Amino acid sequence: MTQQLLQQLVEMRGIETQYVDAWGKPATIAESSKAKLLNTLGYDTESDEKIQSQIAYDIQSVWLSPLNPVHVIRSNEPLHCAVRLPIELVNDEHVMTITCENGDTHEHRFVPIDAPMSTMAHIDEVEFPSYIIALPFTLPLGYHSLTLSADGDGFATSRLIIAPHACYTPQSVKEGKKIWGLSVQLYCVRSEKNWGIGDFSDLSLLIENAANVGADFIGLNPIHALYPANPNACSPYGPSSRRWLNYLYIDATAVEGFEDEGVQAIVNDPAFQTTLAHARQVEHVDYDVVAHLKITALKAIFDVFDARYLRKNTKQNKAFKAFVSEGGESLDMLAVYDALQSHLKEDGKESWGWPVFPEQYKDYHNPAVAKFKKAHGKEVKFYLFLQWIAAQQLEASSQKAKDCGMTIGLYRDLAVGVSEGSAEIWGNKDLYCTNASVGAPPDVLGPLGQNWGLPPMDPRKLYEQAYQPIIDLFAANMASSGSLRIDHVMALLRLWWVVKGDDAKEGGYVYYPVDDLLGILALESHRNESLVIGEDLGTVPEEIRAKLADNGVYSYRVFFFEQAEDGGFFSPSHYPIQSMSTLTTHDMPTLIGYWHCLDLELGKDIGLYPTDEILDVLYADRHQQKQAILNTLHGHGSVSEEVGHDVNTTGMTKALNFGMQVHMAGGSSALLSLQLEDWLEMDKPVNIPGTFNEYPNWRRKLTRNIEDIFDNHDITALAARLTDARLKASQ
Repeated sequence: MTQQLLQQLVEMRGIETQYVDAWGKPATIAESSKAKLLNTLGYDTESDEKIQSQIAYDIQSVWLSPLNPVHVIRSNEPLHCAVRLPIELVNDEHVMTITCENGDTHEHRFVPIDAPMSTMAHIDEVEFPSYIIALPFTLPLGYHSLTLSADGDGFATSRLIIAPHACYTPQSVKEGKKIWGLSVQLYCVRSEKNWGIGDFSDLSLLIENAANVGADFIGLNPIHALYPANPNACSPYGPSSRRWLNYLYIDATAVEGFEDEGVQAIVNDPAFQTTLAHARQVEHVDYDVVAHLKITALKAIFDVFDARYLRKNTKQNKAFKAFVSEGGESLDMLAVYDALQSHLKEDGKESWGWPVFPEQYKDYHNPAVAKFKKAHGKEVKFYLFLQWIAAQQLEASSQKAKDCGMTIGLYRDLAVGVSEGSAEIWGNKDLYCTNASVGAPPDVLGPLGQNWGLPPMDPRKLYEQAYQPIIDLFAANMASSGSLRIDHVMALLRLWWVVKGDDAKEGGYVYYPVDDLLGILALESHRNESLVIGEDLGTVPEEIRAKLADNGVYSYRVFFFEQAEDGGFFSPSHYPIQSMSTLTTHDMPTLIGYWHCLDLELGKDIGLYPTDEILDVLYADRHQQKQAILNTLHGHGSVSEEVGHDVNTTGMTKALNFGMQVHMAGGSSALLSLQLEDWLEMDKPVNIPGTFNEYPNWRRKLTRNIEDIFDNHDITALAARLTDARLKASQ
């Protein structure tokens, strides 16, 4: 009986028990995993009685709610709405009132029993039929509200989201224009003026230089807010908030107030300048030092700006207050969190994240937090100020891209989740399942599976919150950009949940309302004129790729993964047009690193491979892959005869490196993204998946200053070849 009840609850909560693994074989999750996953969702599975009771409660909760919390309807679909009522009310006249986002209202009067009935339930011996009400209106795209009333009494409400049928694509790309751009980890950028980490001014310069040689976009790593008080928690894929920005990317020298005499005295102090010189010169980003420099200078700048503008009735203060008001609770939460975390750190208390905060501070909504906010108003205001300045500087970079005539401009990256100690979870714990983490089942690249340490959203809670967190997330990350890459886009369909304490392979898939989420994505995409790219790598069910394509989401095609069963590489001319192609990613070795097997050597040195036999197999596979690459490059005439045909005698030369890039440029993908590291012929990767302290992930800098990169004849010649190849591929 218990297993049957568990299975019923498992199906109700969208837990998938069977799936197809990365090798195309059927796989089944362990029976023990079912109960554990249900436990993380808040269910008690100790007895049949408790399970039955919870099933009954969940069913009743639905039927006792006349309307769903939210409806997502495409603009090309009929406008229908489900209404659930007790049988004694179905003959009464009801009114459905729609209040549009623009203030327009529409009323529809109906008698439920006259409408088609879809299903029925018995709750406490009372019949509850569900009727499908057709609404005779054509509504604009947007977020509208729906109220159900009878006898003048509004007794149920719902959000009504009208979404376009597919995401936005720029007109020139629709018409067949094929474009290329550069992807860069912003923190990696060196320049003559930055403070040891790439900043938004560097980004503007990169945009200008890249546009001048034919690039139509600059792709960025996630630039989400991290942790001012814990700067070494530097993974862009484990942020504190995905709605807000990493203040370390602010160019302090470009903020009004920097020129102030007092600020200049601080930054020109010999000790400050010595520290600054160290930050610029070191091989890897020294986050502790960079954070110290930026916070010191920005606090001094804030004091000047605050006194000059923010305590007076000025246009700057009005703009700042408008920004804070629009940011709402989410922005306030982050600013309070950053101030509180910094305060605890200064007091010598544990402070890596809210799970170790003193009890009274473990939840944003606690009275003690409100008291802290009031007592430390200036510190909170400072962190609000940082977000305001960061948003301004990012927008300036985006405007630079528009001014330079880039087709897309900035392309941003949305991480799949936030870390356990994040402000985002601190402020909305009801939404997140903190006893689980997102990851991946065993696959070719990770035979033991992966655990990313990112607590997942509860899909039901997300639905009950009318999808507002997702709406805010998409809108924020499409701001000041022309495209958005969604990391691990399968998250819109399902996520691999791993219960705390379990191995990654013991997890299971939990499903999300993919059609609703894609509808919201399409709506925000059009509102922000943002093309959407879905990172669809790993264990990908075929249905999601087709669904993503139908919804106008561009696929992500990595050359090294586009292999046929015989080991040969597919020609880029066979890639889907609706895709962005690339040679490498932030999780992969550079082209030189790949060709010379430096990633395998590095993996051996840091103990990633349990046995020499495994390493020998990887070397043998790599040898075969390299030969297959040479075969395909020569077969398509993409490299000259100066590049050898035999892998045993052919190293990674400039001709081979650049030839591979031009090979990709001749392909059919609408978008081509190339890593700036490969232009610079770098050999070290930015990140090694599965490592923590073994390698300086997210710290490696570029080898040349951004001011010098585009003065190199070989690089400008490569850019010209790429532009020409893309033009020919467009014809």
